[in-house]
Amino acid sequence: MALKHEPTTPYHSAQEALRVLETVARGSSGVTDAEIARHTGIAPERLTALLRMLRREGYVEQIAAGAYVTGETLARLGSAHHREQALRDKLQRTLDRLRDSVGAAVYMSRYVDGEISITQYAASPAAPAVNEWVDFRSSAHATAIGKSLLTQLDHAGRRDHLARHKMARLTSRTITSDRLLLSRLEAQPPTVPVLDLQEYAVGTVCAAVPITAGSSVGCLALSLPVEHAHRLRQAADALNRSAAPVLLSMAI
Repeated sequence: MALKHEPTTPYHSAQEALRVLETVARGSSGVTDAEIARHTGIAPERLTALLRMLRREGYVEQIAAGAYVTGETLARLGSAHHREQALRDKLQRTLDRLRDSVGAAVYMSRYVDGEISITQYAASPAAPAVNEWVDFRSSAHATAIGKSLLTQLDHAGRRDHLARHKMARLTSRTITSDRLLLSRLEAQPPTVPVLDLQEYAVGTVCAAVPITAGSSVGCLALSLPVEHAHRLRQAADALNRSAAPVLLSMAI
């Protein structure tokens, strides 16, 4: 199975952030924003936004002289000792913050060994998680998560997945034609969130954006009760804009 990776806006942001971190890490006594701009070629306005994000996420710190040094988060993720737990903790804090900022339950999912796995999520009484009434592993055709992950596979990979999982009709909106689904997956732009408008469950709408680091296929998703469907596209766009910290954590 081959992967179909196409660059997205969060991917570019994460790549730029990595360039900034590499520059900061080389300066043991601190690096000014002017020096970072000179070494990376990133425009000042864009660099200001990246440094703000990196400070918020704990990747860099600003010292008294105004220069930047590496932060505690980078030290924890860069250490081989307990790295996996540190990454899970960092991602959970990021998901919790995303949940609160977009006002929706937020999910991190990956495609591993031919199956869908929701690895982490953040929900609350005000932002309830979707009721998994049908196993997500067998309902990729109906969920935003599943469709986002499938868009990142090549055509053969998609057909292989659909051959192993029958496309059951879960609601009146569920697509059950593999030809129609494959056509829509092929036409899905990588920079546009994938939507689920009550295709998986009546009363719930969802959106997902791709999160791809190296050979790992993943996505970031959110769900809302249908009475908040009017907020879905705005929330999905906000999720897409906020995906860079997740990608960055996975890439370090």
